[in-house]
Amino acid sequence: MSFIPYSRQDIDEDDVAAVVRVLRSEYLTQGPAVTTFEQAFAARHDVPHAVAVSSATVGLHLGCLALGVGAAGRVWTSPNSFVASANCALHCGAEIDFVDIDPDTRNMSVDALRAKLEHADATSTLPDVLIPVDFSGLPADLREIRLLADRYGFAILEDASHATGASYLNRPVGSAWADTTVFSFHAVKVMTTAEGGMLTTRNDALARRLRLLRSHGVTREPRDMEHEPEGPWCYEQTLLGFNGRMTDIQAALGHSQLMRLDTMHRQRETLADRYDALLAELPLFLPLRLPDRRSARHLYAVEIDDARTSATRAQVVKHMRDAGIGVNVHYIPIHTQPYYTRLGFKRGDFPASERYYARAISLPLFPAMNAEQQSFVVNTLRTVLC
Repeated sequence: MSFIPYSRQDIDEDDVAAVVRVLRSEYLTQGPAVTTFEQAFAARHDVPHAVAVSSATVGLHLGCLALGVGAAGRVWTSPNSFVASANCALHCGAEIDFVDIDPDTRNMSVDALRAKLEHADATSTLPDVLIPVDFSGLPADLREIRLLADRYGFAILEDASHATGASYLNRPVGSAWADTTVFSFHAVKVMTTAEGGMLTTRNDALARRLRLLRSHGVTREPRDMEHEPEGPWCYEQTLLGFNGRMTDIQAALGHSQLMRLDTMHRQRETLADRYDALLAELPLFLPLRLPDRRSARHLYAVEIDDARTSATRAQVVKHMRDAGIGVNVHYIPIHTQPYYTRLGFKRGDFPASERYYARAISLPLFPAMNAEQQSFVVNTLRTVLC
């Protein structure tokens, strides 16, 4: 059997045709395909604004800036994420801190957040922005977080990099609760533009600011200019921005992928359901299911139950990879990375995240995966655990 990765893109002939049409068109970038993709994504997510960017990492950075994060700012996020969820605050010159996870959802713990906010309120160190992460595609407890945001006065920048297509309280992720939400279209994500991302928001002013920041802070819209334009060639830089634009080539692929997002999501759910059944008796903790939300199933992350097996995580990973199964681990807690330990964080600061990491393995899950491959993954896992 050929190598089985933990995830990979799913490209069909419609995707290829969409990209070829752009390659043969007048615009490869800054053309109509980006607007078409944005409008379709906004409609899908029940929001007035979707802003395409070159990556979700850029989206997090611009999101922080658009929400006013600066040198005197404070941002909190989850340690159980990729480093970009925290780096975005540091790139703005702000202070970063973390809120530990709930051991069951692996998302930011509302109880831990509430306790940290109470202490921060008493010491005048409340965050300006909170970045909850929808780990593995399971939406965070956004309703409760919104109530805390309204009480303590911070903005919510939701990191839904794993959660395209997920829903929470019968609404698409990115449609409500957060001030703005970031999605990722990296090649291993739920849908792809190779690299790329999107921000959604209901706030008109925030959307305008995001669009300015992604394109050098430059506008050609007369309504946004400080001076009457001399002619159609005129533009003004009103903010210090960046080049965070998505190309039309990427947008064409993204729009095509969006059109079959439901199909790819059903394929992921079928595989996740089958994993749940096949792994039920193994010494593992399986992903949590909750009735009020639907996961995008970006990752199928399990934890080794070390009370029921002597196999270590390192032994399991080696055994699986030797068999041609590309299991992975998501994530090494951000606060334990060398850069962050130099900022003063240390092991033991966020024990739930560290405990999860010590036992975690992400099993292969992607739409093109077939039952034979999945059975091989499960049987190989069984031989090392039992």
